[in-house]
Amino acid sequence: MTIRILPAVGDPDAARTVSALLSQLPDAEPAPAVADSTALVDALAAAAQGAGAPSPAGPAAAVEALPEVVLVHERIGPTPALELIREVALRFPAVGVVLITADAGPALFSAAMDAGARGIVGLPLGYDELAARVQAAAQWSAGVRVHLGGNPDAAPGPSGTLVTVTGAKGGVGTTVTAVHLALAARAAGRSVALLDLDLQSGDVASYLDVQFRRSVVDLAGISDISVRVLQDAVHDHHTGLGLLLAPEEGERGEEVDDRAARQIIGALRSRYEVVLVDCGSQMQSANAAAVELADVALLVTTPDVVAVRAAKRQVRLWDRLQIRKAEETTTVVNRLTRNTEIQPPLVAKATGTQVARTHVPAAFKELQPCVDAGRMQDLDGRSTVKQALWALAGELGLVDAPAARQGRGSHRARPSLTGRRRKAIAAGAAPGSGTGPGPAPGAVPGSAAGFGSRFGARRGSAAAAGGPGPFDPAGPYEEG
Repeated sequence: MTIRILPAVGDPDAARTVSALLSQLPDAEPAPAVADSTALVDALAAAAQGAGAPSPAGPAAAVEALPEVVLVHERIGPTPALELIREVALRFPAVGVVLITADAGPALFSAAMDAGARGIVGLPLGYDELAARVQAAAQWSAGVRVHLGGNPDAAPGPSGTLVTVTGAKGGVGTTVTAVHLALAARAAGRSVALLDLDLQSGDVASYLDVQFRRSVVDLAGISDISVRVLQDAVHDHHTGLGLLLAPEEGERGEEVDDRAARQIIGALRSRYEVVLVDCGSQMQSANAAAVELADVALLVTTPDVVAVRAAKRQVRLWDRLQIRKAEETTTVVNRLTRNTEIQPPLVAKATGTQVARTHVPAAFKELQPCVDAGRMQDLDGRSTVKQALWALAGELGLVDAPAARQGRGSHRARPSLTGRRRKAIAAGAAPGSGTGPGPAPGAVPGSAAGFGSRFGARRGSAAAAGGPGPFDPAGPYEEG
């Protein structure tokens, strides 16, 4: 969210200092400072009237035209600072006012709150304190505007979409799923943070070829995470992702408790449109808090008995601890093949969860070079795994439209003609008709009927009966 800031500072030196600090704030759009109280009120009134409304507290257009935050210096004139704050709060109730003062004692703080201020910043100005007060006032302003009818799509407080990815057990593809969902959301133009809360064995850094000394543990002991502190802990990856990594020393993961996790996630959601959390497969207080807060909670499993049983145990654990209900969880089936006995409907029945419509095919040969090189972002766009995961991002609403484009190399790109169908066409039959001139049953191997029957016996009776072939684009993908 872009924060529009209007400073009201009478002293030229103080105005330059304020403007310099405001220019460093992320997502901030500071206006030139006004020199006195009259100029401030006139600027606010002009902004509202320029939107076509006679009253600043009236229609939504007038509310949205106003800046989110106004900074009032204590030496502003001719109207005293507290009286000016009271006037702005009464006439422009959707504007958050922050007082800049050298006296930040309890008496002045109480008086400023009574006047309608949303915070106080002490002099001399510091970046962290100014950023924290401006962001708090902006979030409050966004909430007020929702109730006043302006920008109804904006939500007060942290507004980023939080998606957690948890594995039913180790080795089911949790990190690969989290990484590619994050890359898909970033490719769609959204700001994305990828948080590794697999605190003992998380390895997002290895999948994206990152060496960074900061980790989520560095934020665990901080009671108020400022913008500057968050920037120092987050690694800006060349793909555009913001990475907050797990610690190198797994035993330090115990320093991140549920309180710290909630605070860290809140700070990330206030800065990024999408926050992906890799929760690993072991439940701790930190990733349990993330699952509880999530807008979308994914549970990754493979279609085998051991993994499905583990997924069922995980769902029951969440339910017992009142973290998340089964019906609020989405299961992603990874490494699915046509011949797998456990298909997605059975997974849904066993776990009691929703199963994503998009299933990820078993094609580790496509992944292995990128996994070994530690460059998952370089996975070929024709990879069926990548296309499935990016299509899953579209299904989850992380992109405006499904990110996977069905091009060459996709098993859903176009209907493939099996050898039986091609030979049937050559013999004069219509494609897919299953009829037409050709050798009778029992023909020698190498004929059309013999070719189809041999593959029908191996892949299933449908192909032998003239139904969909073994590479039916509507069915699951089988590697090889």
